[in-house]
Amino acid sequence: MCIFSHRVKEREGLFQRLSHGSMGQLEGCEAHDLECPGSNPGAALTFTLDHPQIFWRVAHNQTNHGLETIFFTMYLVLLLLPTLGTLFGCFFGRAMGGRGTALLTTTAVALSAFLSFIGLYEVGYGGSPCTLTLGRWVHSEAFDAQWGFLFDTLTMVMLCMITGVSSLVHLYSIGYMSADPHLPRFMTYLSTFTIFMMLLVTGDNFLILFLGWEGVGLASYLLINFWFTRAQANKASIKAMIMNRVGDVGLALGIFGIYALFKSLDYATVFSTAHLHAEDLLIFFGYEVHALTAIGCLLFIGAIGKSAQVGLHTWLPDAMEGPTPVSALIHAATMVTAGVFLLARVSPLLAYAPIALQVVTVVGATTALLGAVTGLTQNDMKRVIAYSTCSQLGYMVFAAGVGAYAVALYHMIIHAFFKALLFLCAGSVIHAIGGEQDMRKMGGLARLLPFTYACMVVGSLALVGFPYLGAFYSKDLVLEAAYSRGMATGLLAYLLGIFAAFCTSYYSFRLLFMVFWGESRTSKAGILLAHEGSWTILIPLLVLTTCSIFGAEGLKEAFTGLGTPFWGGSLVAAGGLTQGFEAELVPLSAKVAPLIATTLGATLAYLVHLGPLRKMALAALTRSQSVRTFYIFTNKRWFIDKIYAEVFGWTALFFGYHVTFKTIDKGLLEVFGPTGAKFSAGSLLPVLRLRSWTSLPHYASVLAFCLILLLLSLLGPASGVLSLGFGPDEGFALLLAGISLLGLAV
Repeated sequence: MCIFSHRVKEREGLFQRLSHGSMGQLEGCEAHDLECPGSNPGAALTFTLDHPQIFWRVAHNQTNHGLETIFFTMYLVLLLLPTLGTLFGCFFGRAMGGRGTALLTTTAVALSAFLSFIGLYEVGYGGSPCTLTLGRWVHSEAFDAQWGFLFDTLTMVMLCMITGVSSLVHLYSIGYMSADPHLPRFMTYLSTFTIFMMLLVTGDNFLILFLGWEGVGLASYLLINFWFTRAQANKASIKAMIMNRVGDVGLALGIFGIYALFKSLDYATVFSTAHLHAEDLLIFFGYEVHALTAIGCLLFIGAIGKSAQVGLHTWLPDAMEGPTPVSALIHAATMVTAGVFLLARVSPLLAYAPIALQVVTVVGATTALLGAVTGLTQNDMKRVIAYSTCSQLGYMVFAAGVGAYAVALYHMIIHAFFKALLFLCAGSVIHAIGGEQDMRKMGGLARLLPFTYACMVVGSLALVGFPYLGAFYSKDLVLEAAYSRGMATGLLAYLLGIFAAFCTSYYSFRLLFMVFWGESRTSKAGILLAHEGSWTILIPLLVLTTCSIFGAEGLKEAFTGLGTPFWGGSLVAAGGLTQGFEAELVPLSAKVAPLIATTLGATLAYLVHLGPLRKMALAALTRSQSVRTFYIFTNKRWFIDKIYAEVFGWTALFFGYHVTFKTIDKGLLEVFGPTGAKFSAGSLLPVLRLRSWTSLPHYASVLAFCLILLLLSLLGPASGVLSLGFGPDEGFALLLAGISLLGLAV
């Protein structure tokens, strides 16, 4: 949708001016002038050209030119502030100290968040998306990539979520990491992560998206491995890097396929011409496949890695080895949502790839189930919340798979509120009792940490979908969209989502009961140390609690209301689907099923951990082979890590040592390479150095012979002296040169 701001008194000459510009060359565009409600002469009008995914902003008089300059500067500053904070922290962090670096980076990200909310009002509610082009990046023949940034509604929603949660995490880190001597480095890493994520969502072409994608992976490695003296942190960071590299291969191949098909990586070009390539084929590994389906599946492989979907999800729980603010930043609002953003961004391509959407739906539903079931028996507090993140990401992904992108993004925003709250509350508990994370060694902390307990209750209720809180709106809309899809994959996603909601309710209340209720199992030292955090820890908790309570209701109509113009042309539903309308026709039984599942899960958690079924559950765990097998199987995370280690890890190590190292590096390359030549020459020299050659005539004759060979090797190919009648003469000349030089060396 191309949007032009203009004034009423100048609209008569608008189309004459457009006809002389590049916009007049667009074919198939219809112009409509929409008068703002309650406007007076001179008030702003919006002229719309129906051309999906292409955005321009044009100023037509001195007043509008000033406004354009202001907004141009705002969007530029929005990106530069975190970048400057990162650079200052990197080069002057030691000089500024921990407090100085923390204050600088937090202020920079907070100001960027403030500008993001202003931009969201202008772009989302004001209907004025724009692009910002800084210059050319790569130009090679037909390939031309610009440093361009797109600020549409999808981008601004992501920016508000990223910068908003990141600023709260920065503030929280000041108190949580106050005793760490490497606080400047930590704050710099946080800002680096933020700016790469902003780069990922704001780029107007796939090349900038890929740059931000890789930068986020690098920053996550640095953050997870912040305490690099811990072996587990080293292994977790390497695991996260490798898992994401596997997904990045798919993303890179998808981008290659886009360029091969569209001859461009620019969003505007690719999305506006997608319908022209709806039936094109692409040769992939020697087979002809539907081009957009193959591209969609390859891009989704990248999303599987970043958004921790089944198969490449094992890095996410292990990332708990980083500091708690890292968990909140990575798992709540930034890195793991990159895959969902990618699916929403390429929705114009997926609209012509129904098979790819079915794959997305099945993988997302499977992830929702796997994450929820695994979280049932985890004992590490942060690991339970991490598997909850896997499960909720599955909801977002299968919502995108059924074409309900607006609902997926709505759930993503609401999830960012309560999941960041849960992680920061977990960090507050861990910080208060001296670093303990095992829930079996907690209990009765509600009396010692009342504020943290209240915030954790709100976050848990928002997660399970308690009426009028968080997921009660967003998760139910996801399930209704899947049910209304009217296909087998949609029904499968709905059923798995219902069971995942039951499991989510169980492990959420299990966490509350084990940590805050019942008898205290905390050590005496932990009880003596228990205290609420400083104001830098409590303020982010209060803000996120407020957002978890009121955010879902406040954003519902704008994000998912029927006929809402909020998203503009940034989202394209597959095949013109109208899930928003169809979801209203879902039977009442399908609407209340998630609430029933949530109630059953909470009731079972109470009965098993605090009620009359507690002793029975312990007896079943110790006596029943099937119950014990289920507990071990889920507690050990379905043994997926062991399978990967046995099938891929040890195989790669064996191949790397016995084949590439011993056989090739230390075998063939040393025998036929420089090392072998050195030893061969060394063994040949004693034979050539005979006692009878010690006289001067012998040396002179050998020297003359070698010089003749050297001259023949240099002049022979040109003069034809060395013509042998077979093969290239240059090879024989090179051999003679080698023999002559060896003789001269002797």
